[in-house]
Amino acid sequence: MASVLRYPLLLGMVVALLVGSAFSQDSLKPALDPQRLQNIQQRMQEYVDKGLSAGAVTMVLQDGKIVQSTAVGMQNIEEHKPMKQDTIFQIMSMTKPFTAVGIMMLAEEGKISLYDNVETYLPEFHDQPLNVNGWMRKPSRPIRICDLLSHTSGMRNEPQGAMRDLYRTMDRTLEEAVKEYAKEPLEFEPGTKWLYSNPGVATLGRIIEIVSGQSYENFIQTRLLDPLQMKDTFFYPPADKIGRIAMVYMPQNGKFVREGGDILGGDPATYRKGAKYPAPEFGLFSTAEDISHFTQMVLNKGTWKGKRFLSPVSVETMREPQTVGMQAGWYPGADYGLIWEIVNRPLGVVGFLPKGSFGHGGAFGTHEWVIPSRNMITIFMTACEGDCSDLPERGFQEMVSASVE
Repeated sequence: MASVLRYPLLLGMVVALLVGSAFSQDSLKPALDPQRLQNIQQRMQEYVDKGLSAGAVTMVLQDGKIVQSTAVGMQNIEEHKPMKQDTIFQIMSMTKPFTAVGIMMLAEEGKISLYDNVETYLPEFHDQPLNVNGWMRKPSRPIRICDLLSHTSGMRNEPQGAMRDLYRTMDRTLEEAVKEYAKEPLEFEPGTKWLYSNPGVATLGRIIEIVSGQSYENFIQTRLLDPLQMKDTFFYPPADKIGRIAMVYMPQNGKFVREGGDILGGDPATYRKGAKYPAPEFGLFSTAEDISHFTQMVLNKGTWKGKRFLSPVSVETMREPQTVGMQAGWYPGADYGLIWEIVNRPLGVVGFLPKGSFGHGGAFGTHEWVIPSRNMITIFMTACEGDCSDLPERGFQEMVSASVE
């Protein structure tokens, strides 16, 4: 099945349910070699010692239990603060799955359909133009909510025009920003290509506000963060959490230098003071443990500690590839579903991950992978921007996979 959302939503969900056996956790769960898992900490420390990482936190879960966790290096080099397992990171684009789950919740409640045109909720998107070699014309159809979720809307990767500096200044509201995003022309006909779009996910956040009658931040807090007991996850850092936030560093001349105000979210040492923009596309801070609650809910087909957040059909629909036949994703052998990047073909993908694994990363080096066939979750957290080595994360993922008996 190439794509459940090339058909009306109801049919797509039925088809997804029928193929749900591919997501079954009742198959044989492989055992893990504890010695190989124990070796991960030494290897992560070696990456720090060799100057390939300022610091990192790792976590592996199987059958809902933590089987490996590590904290090495420094969360704040200047203040000599070591990395700890409860260090808080800017998880950047790992925020996107929270936004997507919020949209799926509203769809399950019958308040929206994933097949709805975006302009139904945001009239400013009516008559959004299409850029064809510098000429503006009307696209063949409006963008739909499902296009935003699969990054096939044609919206640009980053804001332009009046919002060009927003990702650093964070000084406009979500409503103000999305109205400006709607003025930007589409890069291609909706549904025909893949282009990772941050403004597209921000638009999903604004739809949540319109439909729920709540601010985006409040919706995510009350519907996800609080019931998932994600006590160290937030959009705007409270004063009592600031001392645990990892600084963001860039490698320079063999050393790690603290980043300033020219990166996403602005100067990390100001902790987004005065920010108005929640950034549904990159706004959250979190810890490895908190992320494990969210990803375990997803792995559990929508439940966590007896509370249901999504139906199994919604979880399955989100991990059904939507971009088959397109050039999509960040890794060879991957496709995009609804927000999730999915290992779909055996082309030497990162970390020896098996087909059907799915996850999301963040701009500063954080990453989560959900591995249904092994009933496992892997979480890698760091805070590096610029020309950063990917060896620590790749080494971690491959060592975890190598531990599978």
